[in-house]
Amino acid sequence: MAEKKLHVAVLFGGRSGEHEVSLMSARSVLSVLDPTRYEVTQIGITHDGKWLTGEDVLGKFEQNKSDGLEHFILSPDPSDGSHNMPHAIDIYFPVLHGTFGEDGTLQGLFELADVAYVGAGVVGSSVGMDKGVFKDVMVANDIPVVDTIVVLRSDIEKDMLAVVAEAEKISEYPLFTKPANLGSSVGVTKCSNRSDLQEGLMEAASFDRRVLVQKGIRNAREIEVSVLGNDEPVVSVPGEVLPSREFYSYESKYVDGTSGLMIPAHLPADVAEKICEYAVRAYKAIDCAGMARVDFFVENETNKIHLNELNTIPGFTKISMYPKLWDASGLPYNQLVDRLIELALERKAERDHTSHTYRRYG
Repeated sequence: MAEKKLHVAVLFGGRSGEHEVSLMSARSVLSVLDPTRYEVTQIGITHDGKWLTGEDVLGKFEQNKSDGLEHFILSPDPSDGSHNMPHAIDIYFPVLHGTFGEDGTLQGLFELADVAYVGAGVVGSSVGMDKGVFKDVMVANDIPVVDTIVVLRSDIEKDMLAVVAEAEKISEYPLFTKPANLGSSVGVTKCSNRSDLQEGLMEAASFDRRVLVQKGIRNAREIEVSVLGNDEPVVSVPGEVLPSREFYSYESKYVDGTSGLMIPAHLPADVAEKICEYAVRAYKAIDCAGMARVDFFVENETNKIHLNELNTIPGFTKISMYPKLWDASGLPYNQLVDRLIELALERKAERDHTSHTYRRYG
C-alpha cells in the first residue's frame, strides 16, 4: 500500500512589513515539497489580514490579486475540526516573517487549535522577535551582545531631544536604529550623526512602538549560523555576510542580491566553536524549536564576539543564508524542509503528552 500523503498547509504573506519577503520565501519552499509525499494547500494572508485559499494563491498574491480565492478559517476550537477545509490538515508550515507571523501571535492560535506546526512555539517566537527582550535574556545567560537601549515611540513623539541625548550615551556614532519587532532589515537605519539619528528613530517608530538604538561595531564581520532541532539542536557551519552596501540592508538581501556570502566563514577554529556554542545556548535559552538563524558580529582586530539577533523564521529565498548554510553542511534544501516537517510532528507528539487537567485524589 502506498504511504498516506501528509497534508501540509503553507502560510505566507501576512500583516507585516516583510509581506513581500514572505512571498519569495514561500515560492522556494513550495518548489521543493515532494508531491509524492505531500498534499499541499496554499494559504495567503493579505496585508489587511484576510486568510485566503484556492488555486495558485501565491501566484495571485505576487500579482496583488485575490480573484477566485475563498476565505480560510482556522478555528481556535479544536473540537470543531479547526478549519473549513474538506480534508484534514496534518501540519501548518508558516513562512511568515515579522509581526503576526513570527512573533508568537500565530503560534498562539496554532496552540489553541491543537495543530502541528513548523517552528518555535509562543515563547520562543515572541522572545526571539522582540530584540529588546531577547537581549535581556542573553545578558541573563552571560552571552555577549551589542550595547543597546530600548525607547518607546511615545517618548520619541513627546521629547525627541531627550531620546537623542539618551541614545548618544551608548557610544559615539555610528548608531543603528531598528524596530524591536521586525526583521529583514526593514526600518533599520545606520546613523552617522544627530540628524540621521532623529530620522532613524522616526523611521523605526513607524513600524513598532518599541525602538532599539544600538551601538555600531566598527570593523566587524557579520557571521551567521543556522540552528535546527527541538530539544537537541544542531548547528551548521558558520557563514559570513559580505555586504555590498554600508550594512546588510533589505535591498542587498532581497532586491539586488548583491551582497556576497562566504560559506564557510574563514574563522579561527576556537572562534567558530564559540559562535556555535553561543548559538545553541541562545536557542535553548528562549525555548526555540524547529529552526533559527543566529547572527553575530565579530570584531576584526580582537575576534571579540557579539550575538546580535536570533530569527525564528529566517528567510527561505534562494539567496537566503539559512538554507545555504545547511546545504554547505550537507543538508540540501529539500531535505531541510522535510526535516522541519518531521520536527514539527515530533513537537506535536511531545505536546500531546502534556496533561491539561488536574484531579485531586483522596
